[in-house]
Amino acid sequence: MRFYSLSIFVSLVVHCTPGAFAFSSYTPLGGLSARDLERIVPTLKAVLPPPPPGPPAFTGTKLVDDRDHPWKPLRSGDQRGPCPGLNVLASHGYLPRNGIATPAQLIIATQDGFNFDNIAARVAAYSGMLLSGNLVTDLLSIGAKTSKTGPDPPPPATVAGLNTHGAIEGDASMSRGDAFFGDNHSFNQTLWNQFADFSNRFGNGFYNYTVAGQFRKHLIEQSIAENPQFSLMGFNHFGAYGTSVLPINMFVDGRKTDSEAGQLDLVSALSIFRDMRYPRGFFRRAVPGGGEGVLEVFLAAPTSPGRNNGTVGSFVADDSLGGFTDPCKVYTEFVNTAVRGLYPSPTGVLRRNLNLNLGFFYDAFSVAAPDCPQLFPYGRN
Repeated sequence: MRFYSLSIFVSLVVHCTPGAFAFSSYTPLGGLSARDLERIVPTLKAVLPPPPPGPPAFTGTKLVDDRDHPWKPLRSGDQRGPCPGLNVLASHGYLPRNGIATPAQLIIATQDGFNFDNIAARVAAYSGMLLSGNLVTDLLSIGAKTSKTGPDPPPPATVAGLNTHGAIEGDASMSRGDAFFGDNHSFNQTLWNQFADFSNRFGNGFYNYTVAGQFRKHLIEQSIAENPQFSLMGFNHFGAYGTSVLPINMFVDGRKTDSEAGQLDLVSALSIFRDMRYPRGFFRRAVPGGGEGVLEVFLAAPTSPGRNNGTVGSFVADDSLGGFTDPCKVYTEFVNTAVRGLYPSPTGVLRRNLNLNLGFFYDAFSVAAPDCPQLFPYGRN
């Protein structure tokens, strides 16, 4: 079973309800009341979501830090979030530089800019859209608004896109703090210092699968000990292990030899994690992929799904939303609990687009979980 295709989507929810500010084309609709939806949906330009893009014609390594994709600094109002890879793609223009994109743009950009696996890219894009996007306009923010000096923690009414804490963005990140402490999308220097320390101690100055297992175990234990609201359930359980291997598989230059592959140097890692920038002259990986080694890392730190119960150090196992070893339950709870919780009774174009996106998501997810039956919470049409 291709666990890696499922676990790397976070790399790639509880939505903020909009207040008095103007409702933007990328503001999530999940969690709004039926009355609010009746008022807002007619003001939006409805889009019929296109079928997901397939793999590109050329899937080898190539220069991606090129003339057509120069790095540019953030402008006030640009959206950036907790996923370093997506931040890089936006800052280099593979994604719209404002950080607002369609699922199709996310799939194409991650494939073009990092040679990300098509199936994993589709799982990532459509899970993000279903939980954190505007399903009527087919637009999604990769994070939160920024100032010219860097990301600002979003105030309560700010649209957060993939930065929304819950089903996509999760606790125990390698480079971003837990949402409980107030900022879950800005580069965290303390966590970077730990990343570098573990790489030096267990990887001879490089981040690799051995380091990833040790560091993942440390991050989970650290959040359990410090965050009373720590949660590692459902898709977040997948994401924790998937994001541990993603830097090794996607951020190492594609020209590296076999002996150098799987070894991420700290200079390159810092450029991507902090500066949202490719290392100079960076070539993407040589073949599509992204999740290799995830089972190795999981077995090195096999924490069960679970959560703290409101106090630090109170972690209890809870597999009610599924987890790394039960992908079918993850899918079932994703649809029946997460998506239906956000959209209990959709109608019209919203229902149509929900069904289309759920179908696109299942088509990709089922590659890794072929025995898991498709669910139709809003009917088949």
